[in-house]
Amino acid sequence: MASLLWRRLPTSLGAGQLNLLKNLLAVGLQLPLVLGGPWQASPRSLALLALSGIVGIALGDGLFFAALRRLGTRRTLTLDAGGPAVTALAGMALLGEVPKPEQWLGLALISLAVLLVVRRGSEAPAPLPGERPAVGVLLALGALVCGSAGALLSRAALTDGGPTPLQAATVRLAAASVVLLPLLPGLIAPRRSPRPARARWPVLLTATLLGTSAGIVLQQTALAGLPGGLAVALLATAPVMALPLARLDGDRPGILGVIAAVVALAGVSLVVGLLPRLS
Repeated sequence: MASLLWRRLPTSLGAGQLNLLKNLLAVGLQLPLVLGGPWQASPRSLALLALSGIVGIALGDGLFFAALRRLGTRRTLTLDAGGPAVTALAGMALLGEVPKPEQWLGLALISLAVLLVVRRGSEAPAPLPGERPAVGVLLALGALVCGSAGALLSRAALTDGGPTPLQAATVRLAAASVVLLPLLPGLIAPRRSPRPARARWPVLLTATLLGTSAGIVLQQTALAGLPGGLAVALLATAPVMALPLARLDGDRPGILGVIAAVVALAGVSLVVGLLPRLS
């Protein structure tokens, strides 16, 4: 829902400025909820969460948006579909989290479902002047690594006596906002572009509440209760979950979209243990 709203938001802001704006707005909305409650977080967990916000939100989202401009949605998401496997392998090496055989199968099915969804598109944007496709691939791979690292850092913080998911999300967003503050002058500078016919703040506020506030809080809840690779696998189903909204964008999922949804459902069921264990 948030992605649909962001796509429909008329704005002349750059990707970094829009990232900063939504982060600052989310922090402002969440601070009254977290300042009044008790904090039971160690300095180490807070440092890990701050680093997670810098790596996963500030840097990772920036690389992802840059890759989108060069590769387009379909090819960027194709590379990003490897996130669950990368995070699971890194979690095994760094946190000692070993998925069960049926969960490995679930990871594979979820990645397959995402690939089926992104293969439906045929868009291939013209390359930017002076740019090579390899640059976009490197940016997408960098975004994948940053996203996986951010998830693992959050997982480590939340299992080390970290704060609540709401507090964790606020710390991550605040750290990302601090890193992006050099973009603030361009954000508040007066613009001479024509004003849109409709007010933008309702769309901006709703998208921030759904995607940046509620989305990241629920993400931290998943990371607190599941190994990093499995939580990222569930988050990777977003393109499949967007299928029911496709008609709002004038897109028709078709039979391939239905197959992808069934495959993703089977993968999620294996990851969370709803299907029988493999012998």
